[in-house]
Amino acid sequence: MVSQVVKVSNPTGLHLRPAGMFCQEAMRFKSHIIFRYRETCEANAKSVLSILGACIRPGDEIEIVCDGNDEAEALQTLVALVESGFGEA
Repeated sequence: MVSQVVKVSNPTGLHLRPAGMFCQEAMRFKSHIIFRYRETCEANAKSVLSILGACIRPGDEIEIVCDGNDEAEALQTLVALVESGFGEA
């Protein structure tokens, strides 16, 4: 299992478009992928509704947790996506 904390830097947080991008990327991997937020909450990274329900805002920090055969690649890909700001200015 690997994990990393990353700050959501895009100006709108994880609204529908970035949530969909995050979910699509997560689904490419066989690993079990979740993210933790606000210390006690977890969301399934492969479910758009779970991501949207987390109400992640700009500046929030999330911990991406990957567990499985391709966990390192999954973590690297998802962290890079969040750090890129999902292509938003």
